Amino acid sequence: MRTPSSVISSGIDLLYIPVFRKFIPLQTFRYATCGGLNMLLDIFLYFIIYNFILDKEIVHLGIVAISPYIAAFLIVFPITFFTGFYLNRNVAFKYSPLKGHVQLFRYLISVAGSILLNYLFLKLFVEVCGIYPTPSKAITTVIIVLYSYVMQKYFSFKGCADR
Repeated sequence: MRTPSSVISSGIDLLYIPVFRKFIPLQTFRYATCGGLNMLLDIFLYFIIYNFILDKEIVHLGIVAISPYIAAFLIVFPITFFTGFYLNRNVAFKYSPLKGHVQLFRYLISVAGSILLNYLFLKLFVEVCGIYPTPSKAITTVIIVLYSYVMQKYFSFKGCADR
């Protein structure tokens, strides 16, 4: 019986056409595809939760009230954190010799670093450099994607050879 990760890997490998093979190693292609799928899931869940479940209303939790856009983020983040970990561990970096709990802890550190860097680069580009927020976010995203790939390959899932 095929596992979900082997089905996902097979589907991604079908998209790995000769044009991509010339420029991108399979592992990098799998990482990018998994990241893209997880990002689409994140946006989809955020949209549904913000617009329909929370109905754009403030969430009152007794002593604290949370804005709907932050509440939606807080609900979606754990889901996409674990789907991202699953995809990285079982599809993109499935040959890593590290134990799962070590990978998970390192992945958590990497994601925390991504969140911190997002904040710092946005502050830098918008407030210090005077760049508009949307281009700042685009530049930041490129930096974070590169950071994330290096962290996953050489830290979270260290020792994983391209196959």
